[in-house]
This record gives sequence, structure tokens and C-alpha cells, in this order.
Amino acid sequence: MRHKFRGRQFSRPSGQRKALLVALAKALFTHEQIVTTLAKAKDLRSYAEKLVTYGKKGGLARCRALFAVLRDDALTEKVMSVLAERYRTRPGGYTRVLHCGFRQGDRAPMAVIELVDRDTTLKPTAPSRTAEAAASEETSESPGA
Repeated sequence: MRHKFRGRQFSRPSGQRKALLVALAKALFTHEQIVTTLAKAKDLRSYAEKLVTYGKKGGLARCRALFAVLRDDALTEKVMSVLAERYRTRPGGYTRVLHCGFRQGDRAPMAVIELVDRDTTLKPTAPSRTAEAAASEETSESPGA
């Protein structure tokens, strides 16, 4: 029995599991919205919220602790300044998990995990089909015809 053991095992050793959560947290803080399996999103939620809370509390020791986890100066600065300021008055619940269907290959339940009140400008917009079609028509036309 697994009494007093929190979190899922994901069929991985503890080092790989920790690396998985760190990589997902880095992607979440970078893009502010990611798609992953439902189980990973649920485990990431508590992990990421603890990191944001560290950023909110501020201070040099917590900044160093965040850097020890994230290993990225830019992300550490983003959590300590941008995200901490955004969630200054919010007492918790910085992430949202939304179910988004099943993966095609193995029918694994998928989910979108995103930061609440996220910056929507970070999401890249796909070019429209008409713009792509117009560009391909211009290049395919011969100049002498």
C-alpha cells in the first residue's frame, strides 16, 4: 500500500518523474498554456502552484530556490516579477485544467492546463488559409505567361 505517498508514479523512477514535472512546469510558465495527458496535468497543477507561491513571497532565498528547480534565469525572473504581480491578490488557484478529448493513438484522456488570466499574446496565431493560398499562387505563376 502507498499510504502517505502523494502523486502518481507514471511508470517512471523518481528522478525521471521529477524531471518530467520540471519540464512541464517550464513549458507552462513559458507558453502559459500546454496540452498534456489529464493525469500529468493534475499532478502538474499542484507543483506549478507551489512555484508561483514561491515567486509571490519573494526574497533572495526563494529566488534561488526557484532557480534551483527551473534552471533558467528568464523563467525565474518571469515567475518572480510578472506572475507574482499578476497573482498578487489571488490566494491560490493559479492554474486551470480543462478536459479536451482523447489522444488519437491510445485514447489517453488529454487536457489543457493553463495559467488563469494568462497573456493571450503568447499563443502563436496560425496564418489563414487564404493568405497561404495567395502566397503559393503568386510563386507558382510564371512571369512570362
